[in-house]
Amino acid sequence: MLVFYISLFITVSLFLYGVASVFGKEQSLVQQRIDTYLINNQHVAAAAKEADLSFKERIIKPFWIELKRKFRRKLSKEKVSKLEIKLLQAGEPFGMGPVEFKIIQLLLILVLPAVAIMYGLALHLGGAIVLLAAVIGLAVAIQLPNLYLRIKIDKRSRLAIKELPDVLDLLTISLEAGLGFDAAVSQVVKKKKGVLADAFNVTLEEMRLGKTRKNALNDMNNRLQLEELKTLIYSIIQAEKLGIGMVSVLRVQTEDIRERRRQQAEEKAMKAPIKMMFPLVIFIFPTLFIILLGPAILQFMANF
Repeated sequence: MLVFYISLFITVSLFLYGVASVFGKEQSLVQQRIDTYLINNQHVAAAAKEADLSFKERIIKPFWIELKRKFRRKLSKEKVSKLEIKLLQAGEPFGMGPVEFKIIQLLLILVLPAVAIMYGLALHLGGAIVLLAAVIGLAVAIQLPNLYLRIKIDKRSRLAIKELPDVLDLLTISLEAGLGFDAAVSQVVKKKKGVLADAFNVTLEEMRLGKTRKNALNDMNNRLQLEELKTLIYSIIQAEKLGIGMVSVLRVQTEDIRERRRQQAEEKAMKAPIKMMFPLVIFIFPTLFIILLGPAILQFMANF
């Protein structure tokens, strides 16, 4: 009797296992067909999408991203941070970051000496002259990007100095109207356009993202290297810390900046005659002498 029950149990178990295996196999076949169909469709969709992309997006852009990633590993954090500050001061020309700037500088170092050598060989110049041209091309390639950054920084600084008194007047009027400092800065950003307004806009966005006003204003000094702006930001921070009226502080700063601009204009006006003396002596006076004394000299030479 025991053998009968054991045999029955084994038979039922094998039967259930066979039924489960058949249904499982059918489900696996169905799932395999579905996966094959979807995978094929995904490959087709991916191929169609890649075919729609331009050559720039398919080849050049991935290559440029990979090149930047590899080049970034070779740059130290200190160099990247210093260069990033300079690019911020220059207004981030062409949207360049530190890595892009270094790559462009490296390309110039490779290209300009090669162009100088090829140009010298095409003109059949001597070996020493070709070598000198290559050295000059290398020096230009090294200094040209830094020179461009310095020019951009000086240009933005001059524009910011011109805009500073008007921006401070608008900021003072907004504060006198009862607005808070953040709201007054927002009005300045809306009403004014220029380098200083853009810098205040970045500062305002940083404060909205959670950065303290002191840190946001101090970071603004990194974007614009102006002695007047540093003094203004220091005065605003001190006024907020000591509880002094912001309107009176801004009014004093505005008057001080205008007085400083007036003194600088007077200084430039006093230097103008001295600067004009050299072109007068070198270029204008000889021409006048030729025009005035030329006929007399010709007549004197004809007589004798």
